Amino acid sequence: MGNLKRNANRFLYRHRDKGIPNLMLYLSIGNVIVNLLALFLESKGINLGSLLMFNAERILAGQVWRLFTFPLIYLMEIRYLIFKLLSLYVCYWVGKAIEGIWGTLRLNLFYLSAVLLMDLVGILLYVIFSTSAYFSAIYINSSLFLAIATLCPEQTVLVFFFIPLKMRWAALVNVAWTVYEILDYALPFAAYSGSFFWYVLLFASVAPLVALINYLLFFGRNVKNLFVPPKIYQTIKKKQKKTTSAPNPDWAKNYRGPAGERPYRHKCTVCGRTDADCPGLEFRYCSKCAGYFCYCIDHINNHTHVQ
Repeated sequence: MGNLKRNANRFLYRHRDKGIPNLMLYLSIGNVIVNLLALFLESKGINLGSLLMFNAERILAGQVWRLFTFPLIYLMEIRYLIFKLLSLYVCYWVGKAIEGIWGTLRLNLFYLSAVLLMDLVGILLYVIFSTSAYFSAIYINSSLFLAIATLCPEQTVLVFFFIPLKMRWAALVNVAWTVYEILDYALPFAAYSGSFFWYVLLFASVAPLVALINYLLFFGRNVKNLFVPPKIYQTIKKKQKKTTSAPNPDWAKNYRGPAGERPYRHKCTVCGRTDADCPGLEFRYCSKCAGYFCYCIDHINNHTHVQ
């Protein structure tokens, strides 16, 4: 499993510029165009949203375009136009930041895998319950915010353009609000019957859960960045170490693991890439961090200094 992950990271790094650049920009523009077209067609009695939204029953009947068009119907309600235009701008900004850290290919795969997971789960729910779930891109876009908060938890953003808040707390507030929305929608159905309440809760929570699963697949143990500030994490790590002496840079020169592999000499403190995973990647040590911390060329000037 470790070799598979290492090879995947190496592949993604070597091909980081492949794929669709500025993906979130194109999706945002696509949402606006589809919304304007929907307003024009509505006057002619055509509901464009119903033709593009995810509907498992109609997908299985041959309307396969719905598997990929549902991320384009985020703006269908005109009364929320200003709020959703602002949300699309935030999605573009977050996507651009993630692309700068990850590269184009990994961001493309992150978004595409979320769409495909929702397609798969939506079809399975229809096969099991004979009821189609209706998905939009709102929770996939929210998972992008979780992603940037995990990569840059100490970065400060201005909520409503004037409230400073660290990415970590903004992401956790977003998660809490999502949970509130799900419960607020499902709880009124608790008065009918217990089974019907759980049925409604399942369909209300499936989209955010799928987006969360996709996020966990890409980040794994790095999720701890959302909950443990770097200063506290480094303090814990120092207590676990029996010695604080600087490592010998040549310790791995003649060493080989059980499978004959050579361990890494340099590992980025932020993204975890090593010189063994990515041969040719440049590593440096930060003189402003309190300790012996190594960073790759992508993060030497883009990280929170450890004090």
